[in-house]
Amino acid sequence: MSITSPTKEYKGSFSPATDEKFATLTEILRSMRSVIVAYSGGVDSALLVQAARDALQGEGTKLLAVTARSSTYPETELSSAVELARAIGVQHRIIESEELDIPGFADNTKERCFYCKGELFGILTQIAKDEGYAAVCDGANADDVDDYRPGRKAAQELGVRSPLIEAGMTKEDIRHHARRLGLPNWDKPSAACLASRFPYGEKITAEKLKRVEQAEAILKSAGFRQLRVRDHGGMARIEVAREDIVRLAELAPSLSPLIKELGFNYVTVDMEGYRTGSLNLFHKKP
Repeated sequence: MSITSPTKEYKGSFSPATDEKFATLTEILRSMRSVIVAYSGGVDSALLVQAARDALQGEGTKLLAVTARSSTYPETELSSAVELARAIGVQHRIIESEELDIPGFADNTKERCFYCKGELFGILTQIAKDEGYAAVCDGANADDVDDYRPGRKAAQELGVRSPLIEAGMTKEDIRHHARRLGLPNWDKPSAACLASRFPYGEKITAEKLKRVEQAEAILKSAGFRQLRVRDHGGMARIEVAREDIVRLAELAPSLSPLIKELGFNYVTVDMEGYRTGSLNLFHKKP
């Protein structure tokens, strides 16, 4: 993986508002001087790492990207994150943060993400304190503000900053600039930890997480990009992009047995297609 030259790969135009947001992001990061970024390898955190690397070039500045390894984070995502961090050219550290060991997490209440982010950000803020970093940042963007995100509460309580939100950058803005800067994952489908595949109240186990990860791997190998396998008590509810629903139905005779072999009793297709936070629909933001 490599970072391509934006002048060769991207010839799109800039809207003044999008340009101004990125300039604001740069100034926010530059003012911090030393930053730890919670880095998953998705387009949001990757752009934040790239922007921070470019902004923090002077004497006395430093940057550390940190990725947490756990059973809720697919190994393929970890490998991609490592490769991309190397291509960007930043110091990258992998830590262990096993959510299933956090009291309350496996019970899967609607506050699940609060426990998870509290653990992760607690580790990162301690690293910042021990190693002299001025700020810990996450990749939350302006679109996340309107969704149910208890992890945001954990970030705020621990003083973690969200520069993309502070700059007003939406997912569209982020993809625009990721493409401009030559990031190879600029059009990568949105991702979320595997725990998000379970309805609130359904207990999460390592075995269930692995089953979902393997089921999604089967669909990805069949060429589907934007997808989720939601686990409803042993029933796999598959979400793919709406334009892919017909193709998924056509492939069902070959895919369904493979998914059932993982331990699912039933395999269904969600006719509404993929949508972010579909399991949050009955939980309004406080």
